[in-house]
Amino acid sequence: MAKEWVLNSATNRFQLNFKRNVGAVSEEIRKCSPKDIKEWEDYYFSNVRSREHIEELGKKLYIKITEVITAEVDQISESDCIQYMFDLVINRTYDGYTTEIKTIYGQLENILNQKIEPAPDQWDRLYNVDFYIKIGNQYIGLQVKPASGVSHIPQIFKEKTLQQKTHKKFTDKFGGKVFYVISVKKEGGKKTIQNTEVIEEIQEEIRRLQN
Repeated sequence: MAKEWVLNSATNRFQLNFKRNVGAVSEEIRKCSPKDIKEWEDYYFSNVRSREHIEELGKKLYIKITEVITAEVDQISESDCIQYMFDLVINRTYDGYTTEIKTIYGQLENILNQKIEPAPDQWDRLYNVDFYIKIGNQYIGLQVKPASGVSHIPQIFKEKTLQQKTHKKFTDKFGGKVFYVISVKKEGGKKTIQNTEVIEEIQEEIRRLQN
């Protein structure tokens, strides 16, 4: 298992399994439609890359592991490892947290002028709610859904339909509705609210609960 991990990691890192090195294997095997592995092997070495070429890639992989990676590993000290773990657990976690605050629910807090709190784990499981706004003794639920692109948004609304029952349970128990806030990453990596119309809907719900 450890050997497989090293081989796989090094192959990916040095791109030895990329199309330019091994060919378009997924496309080629469909062209071949082999009945067994021997038929695929014969096809590949006759039409895609030679046996000698793959052997050279294997030799290159060996050099990368035994010389390049080994040299890099030799440069790592115990203190490097300790510092990395502190950095991973403390610094990077905090950076991710503050980035999140500054993006979606940070934006909403500024727009709505309302404190937005992370929902308890139980609410996530029972009601599919990520954050909440407390209005008096009642709560509005928010579910932030990151979208990989505009084409992903219909799938998110499909999930919303499936979760309507849990959101109704939230409303029945806490008084406020649950709103979907769709987050998309723009150029430069900044996250923005895609369905901006939800802001007015949340504001209306806040006014309703306040009255």
